[in-house]
Amino acid sequence: MKQNYKLTVAYDGTRFFGWERQPDADTIQGKLESVLSELTGAPVEVIGAGRTDAGVHARAMTASAVLDTDRSPEEIRDYMNRYLPDAIAVREVKPCAQRFHARYNALGKTYRYTCFDGPVKPVFDRRYVTVLDYRPDVERMRRAAAYLEGEHDFASFCGNPRMKKSTVRTVDAIRIQRQRDRVIFTFHGSGFLQNMVRILVGTLLEVGRGYWEPEHVQEILAARDRKQAGPTAPPEGLCLMKVDY
Repeated sequence: MKQNYKLTVAYDGTRFFGWERQPDADTIQGKLESVLSELTGAPVEVIGAGRTDAGVHARAMTASAVLDTDRSPEEIRDYMNRYLPDAIAVREVKPCAQRFHARYNALGKTYRYTCFDGPVKPVFDRRYVTVLDYRPDVERMRRAAAYLEGEHDFASFCGNPRMKKSTVRTVDAIRIQRQRDRVIFTFHGSGFLQNMVRILVGTLLEVGRGYWEPEHVQEILAARDRKQAGPTAPPEGLCLMKVDY
């Protein structure tokens, strides 16, 4: 009997070409679908809560898939973890309502971006931080971030120049903390545009290094022009932490 399942997936995105299935590239969705198709003996579509970029990580990506199997949720989880690459782990498999959709039912997401600005390069977590050669001013970045909170048209922070749909999004909170030689950005919002978190970080870092005044981000928002914002920060510092339902 077919049953819809909610999957919680963690992955190190370093060597993958993002979430979304691609014909000739290793992706997270592609690997999950391949293993589940082997388990059920039929093609399986895995729907993710979002589409992380190449090189981006996740601690708790939520996905859904309809499976025709008599295995228990724990057996499905264990089978997947046996055959998935070491860089992908299924943390939980739970039966859910047939109408549950990982993307359409998502109410919010939390992303974390980690920068390292210490004197000695980080050997052991180099895949999960972006190394800076300067020390950004956290207080300046916090002042700039305050202008970015709330509902805005984030067209200046969208990496897709052919975006046809609305670029209005709500960012509930941006928290910026220093923990010794790391600067950690935490973003929570109802949804994010392509590359949006990385462009927000790239823009805030320009403020943090003194290139722009904090108030300048208001002009960037108003311009609705990607060229006015900062660079797209590298993918390795970004991690999807949680999806809200």
